[in-house]
Amino acid sequence: MQSIASKIKKRIYSKSRGFVFTKSHFLDLGSRTAVAKALERLVDSGTIRRLARGLYDYPEKHLMLGELPANYERIAQALAGRDGLKIQPSGAYAANLLGLTEQVPAKIVFLTDGANRTVQVKNQQIVLKRTTPKNMATAGRVSGLVIQAFRYLGKDQVNDKTIGILKKRLTGDDKRQLMRDLRYASAWIGLIFRQLQE
Repeated sequence: MQSIASKIKKRIYSKSRGFVFTKSHFLDLGSRTAVAKALERLVDSGTIRRLARGLYDYPEKHLMLGELPANYERIAQALAGRDGLKIQPSGAYAANLLGLTEQVPAKIVFLTDGANRTVQVKNQQIVLKRTTPKNMATAGRVSGLVIQAFRYLGKDQVNDKTIGILKKRLTGDDKRQLMRDLRYASAWIGLIFRQLQE
């Protein structure tokens, strides 16, 4: 019979490197205490890495750079999955994901329908910030990402260059999604959604 640690290790190995997870990913294999102890053993052996309290990853490795930092989106998804939350990238991070800014923010902010929370992973803060149901209506869709990026940039900073970048980056399906979610955008963002269809 396989130990809980062996079963957890097997499941982790079945995922690709960069997989971020919490204890809750393995509760079908044993009790919380047994899973926690097994994860500690895997951390001690160097198989997995503890990112923060209760948060782990199967680190990606680079030949020259060694272990790479954990992906912010995967960290937020792991937390959301554990707590049954919806999340939406926002602010400078949303703009960065769309290629509208090269700035990588010191604080990565995700809007959520859950409680406010900050997780420190090395020198990076990942913030889950509670927001309104309207802001979460487009969570997980490209329209939500574009709305949050535009809100961060502001009306005066969204120009022909910004629109050009998005016209190239967004697929036909993405552009149709913008129109389906037009009701969730403010008036000025709605006008830009229409411009992106041209």
